[in-house]
Amino acid sequence: MYEEKVVLCGANSYEEKYYLNPDFDNLPDHIKDELKIMCVLYVHDVGGILTLVYEEDGSLCFEVTSEEGDPMFDDIGSALKIKELQRTKEELLQSLQLYYRVFFMGEDLEEQEDQEENV
Repeated sequence: MYEEKVVLCGANSYEEKYYLNPDFDNLPDHIKDELKIMCVLYVHDVGGILTLVYEEDGSLCFEVTSEEGDPMFDDIGSALKIKELQRTKEELLQSLQLYYRVFFMGEDLEEQEDQEENV
C-alpha cells in the first residue's frame, strides 16, 4: 500500500510538457487522452503547473503551483477552472478514484458496500 501522495498526471505550462505516471499505463487510451486534454488545456488557459495527485486515502485532488512572481499565472482563473473541471469531469474523477482504491490500495468494493449499508 502507498503511504504518500501518488501523482497520476500533470502538465507544465513553462516547459510545455505533459506527464502520465507509468504506473497508470494500463488505463484505457480514451481515459489517458481525456486526462491529457484536461491537463494541457488547463495550463494553456491559466498557466502554471497542474498535477492530479492521489492522497493517502485514495482521493484524487488537483495541485497547482506556479513560478514565483509569474505575471502570466491567473490565480483566480485557476480556482474557477478547477471548480469547472470538478463539475464537468466528475464522473471521470470518481472513476479514477475508484480505480486507484481497488487496484492500488487493494480495497474490496463488496465489503465496503456492505459496511455502508449497515450504517
